[in-house]
Formats: sequence, structure tokens, C-alpha cells
Amino acid sequence: MIRHRLIFSFAIVLLITGLAGRSFAEGADEPRKMSVSLDDAVRTGLKKNRSLELARLDRNMAGQKVRESWAEVLPHVSSAFTYTRSLKPNVLFLPGSIFGRPDLGTQAFEVSQDNSYVASVNVSQNIFKLSAIAGIRASSLVRKISDESFRQTNAEVVTSIRRAYYDALITKEKLKLVEQSIDRWEASRKDTGSLFRQGVAADIDTLKAFLSVENLKPELIRARNDVAIASTRLKTVMGVDQDSELILSDSLAFRDMQSPKDIAAAYAEALDKRPDVRSLSFQLEAEGEKVTAARSEGLPTLSAFGQIQAQTQFNDGAPIDKSRWPVSSTVGLQLSVPIFSGFGTSARIAEAKIAKMQTRTRFEDLKAQVRADVEVRMSNLSESRRRIEVQSKTVSVAERSYRITMLRLREGVGSRLELTDSELQLNTAKINYLQAVYDYLVASAEIEKSLGRIPAEIPGS
Repeated sequence: MIRHRLIFSFAIVLLITGLAGRSFAEGADEPRKMSVSLDDAVRTGLKKNRSLELARLDRNMAGQKVRESWAEVLPHVSSAFTYTRSLKPNVLFLPGSIFGRPDLGTQAFEVSQDNSYVASVNVSQNIFKLSAIAGIRASSLVRKISDESFRQTNAEVVTSIRRAYYDALITKEKLKLVEQSIDRWEASRKDTGSLFRQGVAADIDTLKAFLSVENLKPELIRARNDVAIASTRLKTVMGVDQDSELILSDSLAFRDMQSPKDIAAAYAEALDKRPDVRSLSFQLEAEGEKVTAARSEGLPTLSAFGQIQAQTQFNDGAPIDKSRWPVSSTVGLQLSVPIFSGFGTSARIAEAKIAKMQTRTRFEDLKAQVRADVEVRMSNLSESRRRIEVQSKTVSVAERSYRITMLRLREGVGSRLELTDSELQLNTAKINYLQAVYDYLVASAEIEKSLGRIPAEIPGS
């Protein structure tokens, strides 16, 4: 009896444990829900976007290039320590006349010992080297170019996230419209059935109401699929796990942006702030420094040098602490004057000038493209704003028309055709309004990028 009770208790424990484990596993499989606003999406994307991380690393590398270019104008200090072991001693030949014995001829004298140590410190400093100064200025410009490249990548990432967020919003709103349309037709079908039972409506009216609901179901399936696709794209640009469930806290609502008063003002702002324009202007300056550097190859260079040296020699068996360490030092100037380099210098000067002219041409072409881009973006913004104003009135009129038509049908004085036409007009008006708001928000994001208004660092990111 006790044994049966123990087995029964053990089975209960296993059952409870299994249910608890199953509940935990089911909870673990549930997708993690994230409530995100547009700003949250941008901040998350900027933290996890790999293209932006690469641009950040390029910017850091450009900073190190500036430090490297300063090496040409700063002192260079080096030290050396040399040990030499003489396998056979070095000799010096001297004539015997030095010792008053010309008859002895030339005599060989050992001038080295078994061990030799030499310790030295060398210092060199460029005093005048124009190419080094031009290199510093050019590297500083490269750093600025890298900063603008980072801003450009940042603007592209922010704009892509904003557009993906608006895509997710409009697909959700279109899904709601389809669901609302189905709900309206379901209510109409019930009213028609009631009128049919009262003998007011014909059987064909009930069939048409049923078909209207069924014909909307494929649109409902397509709308739900569009929502899923838009959510996947948003997660991708944000860099979050695809298993996460995003809950969009912002809505697809009209938010007026502060736009320039005219095309000329927009163009001037773009030239002043756009990172691609600023980057190419810095590139043009850098090409000018390259011309200077090429010309400096034909100019003299002046440098100073100095050395301090201590050395000693001793034979095997002699204590090293008893050896002498005489110290010698030297300083000097070196002037290098190039005379002829086989036309290499003149060729490099010509190449630098051609590169500068090419950059100037690209810069002028970019300014023309910016002018056209700003004009198109401003036109799109204005056009979508006007459509919002028109469609907002159209939606209110279409809603009123639908209510009147529905009331007429319930009272038996309206027709099913009138209701179908009114429903179609209401749906079209709402979709057109949503599309106009979506187009305006996307145009706002694009014009901010086109004007260079997107900051390099988003607050709170």
C-alpha cells in the first residue's frame, strides 16, 4: 500500500514538472514584443547598422593618418647599441719613417681588441620641407572628407529606416481599411437579410451582399501579407532579430515640416549642409595640396642632425668595469637641392593639376545634380501637401454620403447599387488620403536628406 502511494506521488510530481517545463518552453517560444516609435527605430538602427560602423572605423583611421603626417615635421630620435667580436684583429699600416727607421719599411700595428661596444643616440629634424607641410594639410582634409562620408552614410541609414517605418504604418492602415470595409458589408448583409425576411428586399440583394464580403477576403489576405513583409523589412534595416514582434507606437498622421521658402533657399541650404557637397569641396582643396606637394619635390630641403656616441674596447680577460668609455658628439645641417629627376617631378605636377581639374568638374556636376534633386523633392513635398488638403475634405464627404446611402437602403428607398458605389467611393477616398500622408512623410524624410539636415549623431542614440 505504501509502495503504491509512493509511485502515485512520484507520478504526480513528474506530471507537474512536465507541465511546468512545457509552459516554460511555450513561453520561451513566444516572440519578444517591442514597442517602437519612429525615433526608437532610428536610434536602434544607428547602433546596429554595419555600414555605419564601417564608416565610423574609416573616420577613426583618417584621424590616425593626420597623426602619421605630422611625423615629417617632428624630430626623429633613435638609439643603437652595437657589440663586435674580433676574430682577427684589425691592423693599421704605418711607414717606418714615422719612428725614425725608414729602413724598416711599412709596419702593421693591431688597432682593435677582442671586444668592442658602441652606444649612440641620433636625432634628426626637418627644418624646411614644403612637401611635409602640404602633406599635413592634405591629411587634415582627408579627415574632414571622412567625417562627411560618415554623415552621408548616417543620412542614408536614417532615411531608409524612416521609409521602412512609414511602409509598415501604411500597410497596417490599409489592412484596417479592408477590415472596416468587411465589417460594413457584414452589417449591410445582416440588414439585407432582415429586409428580405420582411419582404422588402429581393433574394438577389442578399446574394450581392454575401458576394461583396467574399470578394474582400482575398484583399484581406494580401493586406496581411503586406504587413508581414513591411515588418520584416523594418526589422532588417533596424538590425533586430526577425523573431521579435514590433508594435509601432507612432501613427500615419500628417506632421507639417519646416521647409525652405523657395527653391533658391533650399539650394543654398543644401550646398551649405549636404555631406556629399562638402566632401567634394574638401577633395578639391586636397587636390590643390597635392599640386603643392608635387611642386615641392623640385625645391631644396634643409634638415638638422645630431649624434652622441660612447664606445669602448677590451681584450678577453680584462674586467669590463675597468674599461674606458670615451664620448663623442656631432651636430650638423644637411641641404639637399634636386637638380634633375628625369622629368618625373614635372610629370607629377601635371598629373596633380589634371586631377584637380577633374575634381572641379565633378564638383560642378554635383552642384547641378543637387539643384535638380532639391527641386524635385520640394515639388513632391508641395504636391503631397495639396493632396492631403483635398483628400481630407473628400473623406468627410464620402463618409457622409455612405451614411445617407445606408439609411436610404434601410428605409427601402435606396438601392444596392447606390450602396456599392458609395462604399467604393469611401474606400477610395480613405486610401487616397493615406497615400497622400504617406507620400508627404516620405517626401519629408527625403527632403531632409537632400538638404543635409540629418545630424551625424542622433540625440539619445
